[in-house]
Amino acid sequence: MPRLALTLGCWNYDRTQALADGRVQPDGIDLNFLAMPVEETFFRMLRHREFDVAELSLSSYCVTLGRDPPPFVAIPVFPSRCFRHGSIFVNADAGIRAPRDLAGRRVGCPEYQMSAPVWIRGVLADDHGLPVDAVRYVTGGEEAPGRDEKVRLDLPPNIVVERIGADRTLAKMLADGEIDALYTARAPSTFRSRPDRVARLFPDFKTVERDYFRRTGVFPIMHTIAIRREVYDANRWIAQSLAKAFAESQRLAYADLSETAASKVMLPWLAAGVEEAVHEMGADWWPYGFARNRATLEVFLRYHHEQGLSKRRLDPEELFAAETLEGYVV
Repeated sequence: MPRLALTLGCWNYDRTQALADGRVQPDGIDLNFLAMPVEETFFRMLRHREFDVAELSLSSYCVTLGRDPPPFVAIPVFPSRCFRHGSIFVNADAGIRAPRDLAGRRVGCPEYQMSAPVWIRGVLADDHGLPVDAVRYVTGGEEAPGRDEKVRLDLPPNIVVERIGADRTLAKMLADGEIDALYTARAPSTFRSRPDRVARLFPDFKTVERDYFRRTGVFPIMHTIAIRREVYDANRWIAQSLAKAFAESQRLAYADLSETAASKVMLPWLAAGVEEAVHEMGADWWPYGFARNRATLEVFLRYHHEQGLSKRRLDPEELFAAETLEGYVV
């Protein structure tokens, strides 16, 4: 029988490389892998549904579940995860030494609904007593002007979000003191070009993030894999086929990271980093699948609702194709 041709938009991660180069092929699928930056993938999928399958911001995907009908269905594969304490930047002259000092300030984020700021706002509220509505949010392009929210938002009145001018950037505004802080996924260019003006809120962020994981067991999820709903409805079997293939591609990436004869990654002390990750987080430190991620997803969905991005608190089971909620056991 002919294989089903599907196009996947996804970044070229180590954990997806085997899908990109064809070493792993999903059962019954002829996969056209388009490697592109995540912002482009998100925009093209959310605005125009250009791909059959795509990497999506977890937050953006959850926003789409409020539509009738929801345009996508996800599988419990998480190509991007990141602790975000190191993604909070402040103006060095703003007098911000601790999270409580952010109260009443103007805080930039490229998009209010981005997954990284969702996690940052939630962690600052849970662990540091900074309510989500204690700051005024400023959105727009970080390095280039003109960025808009990729999905339409309907926020409660206590959440104040303002747009920056069409010719301005958040990176420059932070260095110039026009905003006091920045919650972002990418370090602003001014963190390096103007280090006297831009600093991290948590300079020793790795220690803070390790402590956070030890206390909570949460390794924040940034992105998931979403299928256009009409494609999924016509071919329900592809959810499991894709989930299995992503897991196999990840398994090969784990093996490459563990190779000590000759490092496959240009990172000094890679072996030490792998050993540290295993010690702190277990051998499968970047878990896919529903069961092992349920608790982390519950935290994220609580944040999503508390921050006005979902009208009700979603249950983790609502996010994924039903066929992928239980693991396949031989």
